[in-house]
Formats: sequence, C-alpha cells, structure tokens
Amino acid sequence: MNRRLSLFPILLVAVTTFSACQRTAPDTNRDATKIASTNAAKEAINPVAIEAEITRLENEWATGSQKHDAEAVRKILADDLAITYPDGNTGTKSSELSDIESGALTADGWLVSDTKVTVLSGDAAVITGRSVIKNGKYKDAKSKKAIDVSGEYRFTDVYARRNGQWQAVASQTTKIENPTPAPAPAPSPKASVAASPK
Repeated sequence: MNRRLSLFPILLVAVTTFSACQRTAPDTNRDATKIASTNAAKEAINPVAIEAEITRLENEWATGSQKHDAEAVRKILADDLAITYPDGNTGTKSSELSDIESGALTADGWLVSDTKVTVLSGDAAVITGRSVIKNGKYKDAKSKKAIDVSGEYRFTDVYARRNGQWQAVASQTTKIENPTPAPAPAPSPKASVAASPK
C-alpha cells in the first residue's frame, strides 16, 4: 500500500475534527440590519421651527406677489412647482414669476390667515390657510381684460426642504364663494367691568 494513501484516513479525520471545532460564521444579513438600525442617527425634527419657517415663506410669497418682487418669490418656489389656480388653470414657477414681474396681478391688500402647518417629515410640510385679496385685478395676457380677483380663498401649499432650503413644490387655491364674516372681537375684560352696574 502506498504510504500516501495510508495517511489519507488520518488526515481526513484530523481535518474533520478540526473544522468541527471552529465557530460558525455569523449571519451577516441579520447583524448588518441590527447595526444599521441601532447606529442610524435619527435627525431631530423641530416642528415648531418648521411651522414658523413655512408660515414666514407663505407670507413672503403673498407680499412679493402684491409688491411685484419676483426676486423674493423666486427663492420660495421650486423649479418643478405645480400650481392649480382658482379657475382650474395650471401654472409653473416660470408663469408665476412672469405674472409677478409683468404686474399682471395687482392688489391693495393680500392677507394670509388661519394657517395650519402639518409637518410630514424633516423635509416635507403642508400648509393650509385663507387668503383675502383686497381690490385685486388680474390682467389676462390673451384677452387683455382686467379680471376682478378680490375675495377670499382657501389654499393648500406643499413645501419640500431641498439642500437645506424650504421651497413650494405644489400649490392649489380655491375661491370661497360665500365667505362667512369674521367673528367680532370679544370685548376686553376692562370694557365689561366698566359697563357693569354698581
């Protein structure tokens, strides 16, 4: 018998015994998910700060539109902005800025109120609210007619934070056909005391 063949059973037993003593390799798929989920730093979201920023931007958009300040509005609008106007027509950042620059829209006043910001994440938020336009006119470029746009509106605007900057990515406005009058302010406590009989 060949000497090499006679050592084969001994080597086979030694290799098998030695390999049985080795630890099994860890399940890297499970361990990777544990590590990823435990080490992932969650971004701290400050909803109050986001709400304040979105509300500020919404007011700047209205003021910029009223004052024909396209540069102020340009920063607020995302390049891929989609707008739905009260008459059902749609617009883009380009068309919105064009209307502002050309002075197609004029108004004596543009008040934004009743705002509610819903923070969806650290990079997405929705604002709803009411706009009141006083003595508003829109000069249609095609017909050259001035359209009265005075009145009250409800709006929904979607904002996204891109490269650290909040921008409007979608906007929809609906005219309130029969607005309810604003409630009268409550009398101050001093007025009530002064008016009460002694």
